[in-house]
Amino acid sequence: MKTLGLLRHAKSDWDDIGTRDFDRGLNDRGRKGAKLIGRHIVDHGIAWDMVLASSAERVQRTVEAALPEANPQFDKRLYLASVDTILEVVHEYGGDADSILLAGHNPGLQELVYALVPPSAENAMFDDAATKYPTATFAVFELDIDDWADLKKDCGKLVHFMRPRDLDPQLGPETA
Repeated sequence: MKTLGLLRHAKSDWDDIGTRDFDRGLNDRGRKGAKLIGRHIVDHGIAWDMVLASSAERVQRTVEAALPEANPQFDKRLYLASVDTILEVVHEYGGDADSILLAGHNPGLQELVYALVPPSAENAMFDDAATKYPTATFAVFELDIDDWADLKKDCGKLVHFMRPRDLDPQLGPETA
């Protein structure tokens, strides 16, 4: 069995409309959400053998705020990656790791939830993740594989799903 964690980047900064999407950092709310979910990730107790992350600025800042002790492997292919690309990157880097935390973007992360969980393993957490996978959300999958090369559709069970708003209601959806 392998363990895969997913961390969506925290809320990004849209103040400078002249900044390329790839280069946008985090806003104040994003920095708070990243730190909060980072404490939760550590408290959750999984020792991540590897952290793979998109090289986009907002993902780098999320990982830095959430897990300052991590030594992530940044890969530009994870920027707005499809499920197939995410699987390819994990296959490539997985090696002997038992647990990988992957930090990236939607829609790819949410689509990966759909891909990994077979209908027979859907649960309330899956329903929440399928409805919306908000910024700075953390999910954990138990995978019925012995080698990362075997990571494919329908091999996982979603065993943990946490949003920043679950930890602090003030980080919930903004209302106008």
